[in-house]
Amino acid sequence: MNIYVYGTGCGAGELIDTALDISRVAAFVDSSATGDFLGRPVISPQELANRPYDLVIVASRQAEEIARGLTELGIDPEKLLFLKNHFVPVDRNRNYEAARAVLGDAYIDKLQHSERLIRVPLWTQQERIEGPDAENDYVRLKTLEALCARLENVPGVIAELGVYQGSFARWLNRLFPERPLYLFDTFEGFDMNEAGSCDSGAGFLAAHTNTSVQRVLSALPQPERVHIRQGLFPETATGLEKECFALVSLDVDLEESTYAGLCFFLPRLSEGGFLLLHDYNNPRLPGVQKALARYEEAHGSQAAVPLCDVNGTLVIVGKA
Repeated sequence: MNIYVYGTGCGAGELIDTALDISRVAAFVDSSATGDFLGRPVISPQELANRPYDLVIVASRQAEEIARGLTELGIDPEKLLFLKNHFVPVDRNRNYEAARAVLGDAYIDKLQHSERLIRVPLWTQQERIEGPDAENDYVRLKTLEALCARLENVPGVIAELGVYQGSFARWLNRLFPERPLYLFDTFEGFDMNEAGSCDSGAGFLAAHTNTSVQRVLSALPQPERVHIRQGLFPETATGLEKECFALVSLDVDLEESTYAGLCFFLPRLSEGGFLLLHDYNNPRLPGVQKALARYEEAHGSQAAVPLCDVNGTLVIVGKA
């Protein structure tokens, strides 16, 4: 059976780790096809159109754009399975029979019931955040937009620890055009000394290597406001010990890195500022909760509000 997976990011990695054996994948598909991913070749959409295929699994959040491109290439819509943004508001997947034969009933049943339609709040009538980012995680992005209004008189710079490909950093850069933005990441994937001791699948780890400083900067609307701090944290924060932060996105997935981020940023978070602890309620990444529990045991409880976004962000409020 000829199975292709469109995407070489986190969605593809999660699919391989949870539902699809890599041996069943003929190739991965990416518009910027280069090299391989998890030992399988990465081909272009044009090359896919010239190959026999039984199922094409779209594991990218750019569902609308990919759907249009594959339609233009003549790819059979009956053999497409969209894992993200597949309700528009009706189910984009026209037929699940081919996918059920490959992935099984349990996985498909879970997929069909994992997406929910969200009513647009009145205060967002003049939207600044739109497009694939908002579609991928509406609650997280709209919460960020709402928090921005609360930070007008809060001093400090903006920071993100755990940047990946820069999708969230792009909105931090756009929504705070006058503030410096510090981006902390290896821009090469996880530190394997830490990741190797965690229960993380090969797909999860490989997906996070699919980034670079150049890729992130090219996605930002005002890269001149950005300070890249590449390498392992907290060493990359050297020289910022006296800085204060109005907003911090902490998204490093693993316990020790999360704990290091909390120890550095929370004491420097401005009163009324916010730290967005991504993946706090993500059952696949329990180290995030463990890290906060360790911090609170040493430093006391934090004022925080959980979000019902895709990965369970916790918003921690800066203390006086």
